[in-house]
Amino acid sequence: MRTLLVLALTAATTLPLAPTGHAAKPPRFAWPLAPPHQVVRAFEAPATEYAAGHRGVDLAAPPGTPVLAAADAVVLHAGPVAHRTVVSLLHAGGLRTTYEPVTPTVQRGQHVPRGTPIGTLTAGHEGCPTPSCLHWGAIRRTPPDTHTYLDPLHLLTNGRVRLLPSRTTPNRTPPSTHHSHISRQTNSDLR
Repeated sequence: MRTLLVLALTAATTLPLAPTGHAAKPPRFAWPLAPPHQVVRAFEAPATEYAAGHRGVDLAAPPGTPVLAAADAVVLHAGPVAHRTVVSLLHAGGLRTTYEPVTPTVQRGQHVPRGTPIGTLTAGHEGCPTPSCLHWGAIRRTPPDTHTYLDPLHLLTNGRVRLLPSRTTPNRTPPSTHHSHISRQTNSDLR
């Protein structure tokens, strides 16, 4: 029992937690690069977790461009992964975003507000049609241990969409007259 308690306390003190906030208010996301925003390869959802697909978007930018945290987060990883350098951020609600190839300027466990530089873009992203591209990905982990890849462009929003009333009211026929007129037209067309 004592060993279990020590392990639990060790994990709690060494693993970063997602930023806390209002549960009802999801984080706001922004572009991870300054304008212009040129998407050179779109997201292609894989059919299954391990199937082929493009699990993010590629954004063209010159080498050395600052890469920014898309939303408030905690750095999960900043370093090499299989011959490339990646920064992975954990956002409120369990969403993760990834950025590659990037020379990190942050460390694991560091809290980063939205818009904070997390590294600089380097050349070498496979399949990039320009000198360098940022591959920006988004993934949601769900219990027990599944991953859902998301189009990171869908994280960008300008707020809630609201329908506003028209300033002028067009002349309309009452609904009952309008519908009967349509019925007569339809019936005459059938004759």
